[in-house]
Amino acid sequence: MRETYHEELASISDGLVEMANLVGSAIGLATTALLDADLQLAESVISTDEKVDGLQRDLENRAIAVLARQQPVATDLRLVVTSLRMSADLERSGVLAQHVAKLARMRYPNRAVPRDLRRTVLEMGQLAQRLMAQAAEVIITQDVDAALQLEKDDDRMDELHRTIFQHLMDDQWQHGVETAVDVTLVGRYYERFADHAVSVAQRVVYLVTGEHADELITDTPA
Repeated sequence: MRETYHEELASISDGLVEMANLVGSAIGLATTALLDADLQLAESVISTDEKVDGLQRDLENRAIAVLARQQPVATDLRLVVTSLRMSADLERSGVLAQHVAKLARMRYPNRAVPRDLRRTVLEMGQLAQRLMAQAAEVIITQDVDAALQLEKDDDRMDELHRTIFQHLMDDQWQHGVETAVDVTLVGRYYERFADHAVSVAQRVVYLVTGEHADELITDTPA
């Protein structure tokens, strides 16, 4: 019975890693679809969201079953409850990747992102994918230092987000209102995706230490 119990707990963590890898891949593919006006790729990302939703439902069912049958306490209980919250972050990340792909589809055969912002958006997409890969690794390793580093790495996403607004506010902007709205949305999608990756890492910190990430950062000597 005890061996089965630990297998059930491990399967919950495995499900989170699978979700993180899937949504990380989705945001990378959605970025390519957006920048290259690739309709087929955009459609594949949009359809992937159903798989993400299915994984979340399956993980929730497993977590609830563990709560009902095993009545876990202490660290095990924290694992189950925290996993449910992480799965919500990952599901939302999948939705954001889908939003990027839907924008690519909506503007096809044109490109939603003007040439002078392509490099910025490409870096945002690559960074979003990398942050989610780091989050998946943190789930596996439960490395608190790596988890805390993720929030620092997210600073670059905030810089890129500000770069987009600087372009939009520039008097030289010549791409019209529709493109301005598209670019504003894209920037927000990537920024929020990165926030969810950071949130996943922060929940791992809580899982391992019983303390919230901001508390640990505050307690760290200067």
